Amino acid sequence: MKKDNLVSRKFCFLLYYFLVHLFLYQAVKQAKNIESKHFISVRSLIERQVAHVDTSLFSIIKITVADSVHSDTTYIPREGFRKEAKDFLEIPDLSDPAVASRYTEANSFDSLIRKVIITYSPINSKNDEIQKQELLVSPDIIVDSSNKVTNIIINRIKKNRDGYFGQQMLWNIDKSFVITTTTQKPNEREKVIITKVIWNDGTLQ
Repeated sequence: MKKDNLVSRKFCFLLYYFLVHLFLYQAVKQAKNIESKHFISVRSLIERQVAHVDTSLFSIIKITVADSVHSDTTYIPREGFRKEAKDFLEIPDLSDPAVASRYTEANSFDSLIRKVIITYSPINSKNDEIQKQELLVSPDIIVDSSNKVTNIIINRIKKNRDGYFGQQMLWNIDKSFVITTTTQKPNEREKVIITKVIWNDGTLQ
């Protein structure tokens, strides 16, 4: 009996030893993975845009279209611009290592629009509402030897027993932004609201 207890205790010790080292290995691996990711902070880019508009003299126009039928145009005071842009300002900050660890980066070049596309996607899409943070970059070598972000695209999806909530958000740098919000509650029809805020676009397209 004593021999069996001794064997049992040795087994438990070895199992405990193995589990502790496995945990430490995974922790170190995750820490190294977090440290190795240096993503562009999309939210910081938006924050700078908002701060610029806050101190500008632009006339800010808001156009709201509900279900492609009802349209409403209003002027937004500068102090109200941040509130209109809040959906962009609430996205996860990719400069935070803990946030970056949940995302992957992909780069490509679209020869049709001549833009570099940088896409950040969640590793586990079920755990993140923000399904995509994407930057469109125009190589501006002739003008100032730098790369210029021209557009930012954000996709958000939330599904639960209360229904569906989705947003497709487009920020046109120094010009305007558009948010298309789609909602659908159980046993109800889909509702779509398009909101466009313009401050320096020069068009109402």
